[in-house]
Amino acid sequence: MKSSAPTFDVNVNPDGFVVDLSSLYAHLATLHDGRHARGVRYALVTVLVFIVLAKLAGQDRLLGIAEWVKYRIAALTEALHLQRRRAPHNSTYSRILGYAVDIHEFEQVVSQFFAAQPQAGQSVVINLDGKTLRGTIPAGQTQGLHLLAAFLPCEGWVLLQVEVDGKENEIKAAPRLLKCLDLRNKIVTGDALLAQRELSIQIVEAGGDYVWTVKDN
Repeated sequence: MKSSAPTFDVNVNPDGFVVDLSSLYAHLATLHDGRHARGVRYALVTVLVFIVLAKLAGQDRLLGIAEWVKYRIAALTEALHLQRRRAPHNSTYSRILGYAVDIHEFEQVVSQFFAAQPQAGQSVVINLDGKTLRGTIPAGQTQGLHLLAAFLPCEGWVLLQVEVDGKENEIKAAPRLLKCLDLRNKIVTGDALLAQRELSIQIVEAGGDYVWTVKDN
């Protein structure tokens, strides 16, 4: 059963983000609900909207998402025109993300939604940043799920991200990530690990520029 929230990141910008809930609902309504109709208490799209809104507010754990929704359920019920004012339990989010929906498809739909927003993706700077997700390290092991993301710092959301396989590192994953992006007139930034000749050439040949931050050591 899934114990962590989806890996997409949006709106780290403290100035906030305006979301068209009707459009968000329409995007998420395209996802298939893998649950049996009998015994279903919450519509799939409603729970997914809760998750996205909580993620927008900075919650990256299922327990945090559940608590965030719980304390705002009155306002959410009114804003979403829900018939009943009730907040899902933490286990409900876990079951839905674990069994009811394809998590990769969910993340892709969310990414497409934000990419369709006015002015989205028009930032010049694309920052490459890696992170290991909390709560993904299996018992007896030292390494969890590690992702390399193409982050738009001026807009506050992740444009695209790829999983860094345990047998490779970010140097190997970066070319795969950048190959999927339009780098024309963009500036790709990253830390010293990514200051690689082949990667730099790839960016320039794709029409972009690069800035690698290299410390004295």
